Amino acid sequence: MGMFSRINDIVQSNLNAMLDKAEDPEKIIRLIIQEMEEALVEVRTDAARYLADQKTLARHMASAEKDINGWQDKAQLAMNNDKEGLAKAALVEKQKYVAKLSQLEQQQVQLAEIIEKIQVDTGRLNSKLNEAKQKQKSLVSRKQTLETRLKVKSVDNSNKIDDAMMRFEHYEQRIDTLEAQVDAYDLTKDSGSATSLAAEFDALEADETIENELAALKKKKVA
Repeated sequence: MGMFSRINDIVQSNLNAMLDKAEDPEKIIRLIIQEMEEALVEVRTDAARYLADQKTLARHMASAEKDINGWQDKAQLAMNNDKEGLAKAALVEKQKYVAKLSQLEQQQVQLAEIIEKIQVDTGRLNSKLNEAKQKQKSLVSRKQTLETRLKVKSVDNSNKIDDAMMRFEHYEQRIDTLEAQVDAYDLTKDSGSATSLAAEFDALEADETIENELAALKKKKVA
């Protein structure tokens, strides 16, 4: 009866509710399937034992029927030979086997009911096991899909970050280019001013030299 109660609990269980409450549904469904498979092994073991008992019971019933017929024949034989007392004794023995056969028939009915219940429960348990395995496949498929989507999201986010960094570097390069242009302009402007100033001084010095030489020539001319 304990086995039947356990099977009934498994069959009546709501897999969806159990999985919704579980922190790790994949682990829970795996344990449920394991328990169902173990229960099926136990049920098959019990069924084999009951079937063996049924065969043994059938042999005992056949033996009891044979004894009943045998004592009936003996009683008839005694009566045919006018031995009423012996016939009565044979009928008493016959009744013992009639009572035994009645008990065996009751056991047979009970055993047949148990075997029938095992067949029904085994069918229900197999159906529940198939349902659990389908749930397991669904969970595994959903997990793989989510993991794939998570990888895609990670790659997508990574690409976005790379794109942002590339744009930032591009802006930095543009700013560097502008700064370099400004620096180059300033450098060119200063250099030009310095060159122009030096040229002016060179011109003044050249003019002074010329004036000095002209003055010297004038003095020689007067003399």
